[in-house]
Amino acid sequence: MYKKSIEALKKVNRYRERIIFDEDIIDLSSNDYLGLAENKKVLKKAYKIVKKCKSHSPKASQLVNGYHQIHKNFEDYLCKINNFESGIVVGSGFLANLALIETLPRKGDIFIMDEEYHASGILASKLLSCEVLTFSHNDEKKLENILQTSNYNRAIVAVEGIYSMHGDLMKREVFEICDKFNAILIVDEAHSSGVVGENLTGVFEYFNITPKPNHIKMGTLGKAYGSYGAYILATPQIIDFLTNRAKAIIYATAPSLFDIALAHEGMKQTQKNSKKIVKKIRYIQKLIKQKLNIDMQGLILKIDIGNSLKALQIKEDLLMNGYSCGAIRPPTVKTAILRIIPRVNTKKRVLKKFLSFLVEKIH
Repeated sequence: MYKKSIEALKKVNRYRERIIFDEDIIDLSSNDYLGLAENKKVLKKAYKIVKKCKSHSPKASQLVNGYHQIHKNFEDYLCKINNFESGIVVGSGFLANLALIETLPRKGDIFIMDEEYHASGILASKLLSCEVLTFSHNDEKKLENILQTSNYNRAIVAVEGIYSMHGDLMKREVFEICDKFNAILIVDEAHSSGVVGENLTGVFEYFNITPKPNHIKMGTLGKAYGSYGAYILATPQIIDFLTNRAKAIIYATAPSLFDIALAHEGMKQTQKNSKKIVKKIRYIQKLIKQKLNIDMQGLILKIDIGNSLKALQIKEDLLMNGYSCGAIRPPTVKTAILRIIPRVNTKKRVLKKFLSFLVEKIH
């Protein structure tokens, strides 16, 4: 039925397929930034916590009887380390963006997002009845101009802490502009939480921002924290509104108890060892600068390739030599790139050897 469409994707080198990952390959492509997905101590601690519970499954929506003490404990911990008043766990980052963007903007409002915002946000924006606008990537002046010249009851702005493809940090000025116009600011910290800040809590800490009533922080658990799920932090009023109106929360089964316990233990591990982890991240960033002359602001290394076929060929060459990296092609990005994640638990000698090999391939 879709044969012609699939063939068309293959012709332009945009065809994708699932492949079972070979665990003997050196992982430089996943978002497991800190290596917690391989940490068996964290796994055992989470297992012990869930094993004590009568039920190991949430069984229902959070608004029926799926909200568990494990969820509540994690939400309280998140609020404490991030200086927010209230929070709610969600099934995934995709659902969190859907919950926020489909719910918060109302008729007469305006929704504004960075043009490089995650696909989940773009999809959610299609459901809105209010005006939807984008601004040039990381261009705070364009954002300010939109807020200054548009008519609206309320403005909601969405940006990422670290952009998933570019690997660059959001601008600090975005906070200041949104505060100036009293715009609600959603910061998707999927790729910055666990990676930046002295205590690894993300861009709010990195920029020394005290959360205000118009600030919302969303983060995922399937990246730096080696689990699955997401969370939203905001004022009690916003969390209460989402609880009552967000379809992605109301009509979804509550997040897995085990995944939340696993993320909680993983996050406690990062807080306990933050100084050591920050030191490792800075070493990696310095090494990348020396070898490739690229300034990494987090742990996403983006290398422009341009040609999709060439990106796939380099990816295949790296794979044949024992390294896994991502070849990201349109429409995810405008032109093909290599997306490499030099994870914190990658041995120094392995990373150095890989970078030397990579330099040969891209030059």
